[in-house]
Amino acid sequence: MIREEDVYKIGRLGKTHGVKGELSFLFDDDVFDRVDADYLVLEVDGILVPFFIEEYRFKSDSNAIMKLEGIDSQERARELTGCDVYFPRALAPCDDEAMSWSEIVGFAIVDAATHTTVGTIASVDDSTLNILFELEDGTLIPAPEELITDVDRQAKTITIELPDGLLDINK
Repeated sequence: MIREEDVYKIGRLGKTHGVKGELSFLFDDDVFDRVDADYLVLEVDGILVPFFIEEYRFKSDSNAIMKLEGIDSQERARELTGCDVYFPRALAPCDDEAMSWSEIVGFAIVDAATHTTVGTIASVDDSTLNILFELEDGTLIPAPEELITDVDRQAKTITIELPDGLLDINK
């Protein structure tokens, strides 16, 4: 059984493409291509299910046409439309430099000064040069590389030097 903590979300399946079971795959992270993954995990009716990749081709930087094994008709593909797509953490690159923003969602933020957990990353805003971690309580934490002192994949923590008074802003 695949557990939620063993995967991280990389995208969502869109509409069907053609009649042979292909689907539009809208992704935030192209890790499936960078590590040449054999399978992806889909959330189908609340259950995480592995699907082997038959083939895919990129349409853009965030969209691919994907063909999954065993999905050979438009009707079968339509059943998967809208499913969230996850990537197994065990297959992700081990190099911390190659970590993606999608992979760190769910990591805890630890204050380097006090060694206390501040919160858990709910999303990452990388739409500008100033990267922001949005915590589950809505707090925004600036995340420039020079403030990050440690990333522990095993413990799923990121230690960061928080600017003085930052946590008091949302109180």
